Amino acid sequence: MRTEPSLLGLHRFNEADSGAVEEALLACCGSHRWALRLTAHRPYPDIESLLAAASEASYDLRPADLAEALADESWMPQPLLGMRAPGSQAAHTALRAAHAAYEARFGHVFVVCLDGVDPEEMLDAVLTSLRTRLANDPDEERLISAEELRRIALSRLEHLVAVKG
Repeated sequence: MRTEPSLLGLHRFNEADSGAVEEALLACCGSHRWALRLTAHRPYPDIESLLAAASEASYDLRPADLAEALADESWMPQPLLGMRAPGSQAAHTALRAAHAAYEARFGHVFVVCLDGVDPEEMLDAVLTSLRTRLANDPDEERLISAEELRRIALSRLEHLVAVKG
């Protein structure tokens, strides 16, 4: 089960024990290959270099790595994406049904990066995205899921190395 990554700061990220860094990275993206690659290429001179390396590693994920990362997202200890957003009971019911249909069709949880989406618009954004992506063929959806997972991992990683002000 994934735990929320703690804030490390880039210096601590670069200097920390490899096992601890890998564990922290797995909280950003559940692919062991991705986490090992980023751990092995330390130290990073700045956050931008780390994020660029993470992005590149995301693009290099093999199908098995992507499946591992998507499976890890299934174990997140939180409600379905969008369920905490304000909205009517009918909208939340539709959202639960769309999530179930997506998982039945594609065999993994729905992932979408919601950076920059206002909380009031989150439920509609997730529901619209779910409904649109349900029409995709599996190969197309795998590509979209990989891109969304990359964006999510970068956001989590940026938070991981942020220094508390």
